[in-house]
Amino acid sequence: MSASKGKPDWDIDPTGVRSVVLRSGEDARAFQEKVRTFSDHLAGAAQSAGSLTSGEEVPEMGLVGAALAQFAKANEKKIKFIAARAGRSMDGAVKATAEYLEGDLQMAAQAQREALKAPDVDAKPRGRRDASK
Repeated sequence: MSASKGKPDWDIDPTGVRSVVLRSGEDARAFQEKVRTFSDHLAGAAQSAGSLTSGEEVPEMGLVGAALAQFAKANEKKIKFIAARAGRSMDGAVKATAEYLEGDLQMAAQAQREALKAPDVDAKPRGRRDASK
């Protein structure tokens, strides 16, 4: 929104917003799939990293596996935040566009109501001087 002479000047292209939101939704789904496969690969890497052993007892996870698990845990919230932020941004764009269109419909309805009012033939035209003087 830009301001021209103190009034908001909105210029929203609803078709463009729809197109961007649809593409963003596709990207968000692809991101979710990549996060899922990343998690699967990270878990596999942690289990396959091996461990240092001395004796018969083999620990379930070695140092590298433990580090990968800590990395995943430390970044889980950040990754969820990215997905949630993207979703809320797309939702906000859709809602803002709907409100914009609703405002246009309200203004059009108001203009139509004004146009349908009975004219006052006795009223002086606005902005014109009385020609009889």
